[in-house]
Amino acid sequence: CLRVADLTRRFALRIGVRGERLTALWRGAMLHDLGKMGISDTILFKESTLDLKEWEEMRRHPTFAYDILRRVPFLRDSLDIPYCHHEKWDGSGYPRGLRGEEIPLVARIYALVDVWDALLSERPYRSAWKRETAVEFLRNNLGSHFDPVLGAEFLKLIDEEGLG
Repeated sequence: CLRVADLTRRFALRIGVRGERLTALWRGAMLHDLGKMGISDTILFKESTLDLKEWEEMRRHPTFAYDILRRVPFLRDSLDIPYCHHEKWDGSGYPRGLRGEEIPLVARIYALVDVWDALLSERPYRSAWKRETAVEFLRNNLGSHFDPVLGAEFLKLIDEEGLG
């Protein structure tokens, strides 16, 4: 969480997010998968592909996070990432099927960082991807999965900082 929250913060600073909005972004990044507390460990730690029923359960974690965090007054400004980080630019994401700029800016920022980090990390169900493959995945999904303008800027950051 710290690694992803730190990169999210650096990227947000690069595109002009400041002040309390930056603090809320960092908290949201740290809490992004809080809703997975409501998901069975057999699903979370499964070493193979999830079946349809398991995938439906996993897709509930952003709503679980929202339901928990909305009750904490000082975290209300941090809800956008836990609730919306699986929304996709083309509207095919979840839990609400938001599209384009309907998706909160901080969630669009976080989605790029989260996917980048996930692709480069070992998972129980797959090996880490090579840097070049992950870059190509991001590039190929600008305008469908990811905000194309933010995605282009994130790719510059990756290149300039030699990330991955």
